[in-house]
Amino acid sequence: MTQLATLAKEVDKDKVTPGVLGFIVFAVMALAVWGLMKSMNRHMSRVDFLEPPDPEADPAGEGAETTGAAKPQQG
Repeated sequence: MTQLATLAKEVDKDKVTPGVLGFIVFAVMALAVWGLMKSMNRHMSRVDFLEPPDPEADPAGEGAETTGAAKPQQG
């Protein structure tokens, strides 16, 4: 019993520690981030990244490949 009393004397009363409230806040924030990540993953899996070809860009369906014109070189 005297050992516990000596440990209590070593605790600095001016020292600030996070305690139980800090743990609860951290746990709530971790759960919120986990929920947001799960929701984002679910929404991103529903996104279709393939776009149909733009009919206004080439209305006749003919491109440089069918006319025999050379493609410009980039570089």
